[in-house]
Amino acid sequence: MDYLSIRQTAEKWEISGRRIQKLCSEGRIPGAVKIGSYWAVPSDAIKPKDERIKSGKYIKEQQ
Repeated sequence: MDYLSIRQTAEKWEISGRRIQKLCSEGRIPGAVKIGSYWAVPSDAIKPKDERIKSGKYIKEQQ
């Protein structure tokens, strides 16, 4: 399996390297592995959906 660095993944997905690190640490990128202090992201990984709150409000889920 081929892996990409944080920088390469950030360029590919057009988001910041810090955001990629955060997604990796939250386990939202399947197959990402930490090697020492660096993350390696599979080259065929799919960019996760952005689940951050954009409205400025927390939306309570209906049950």
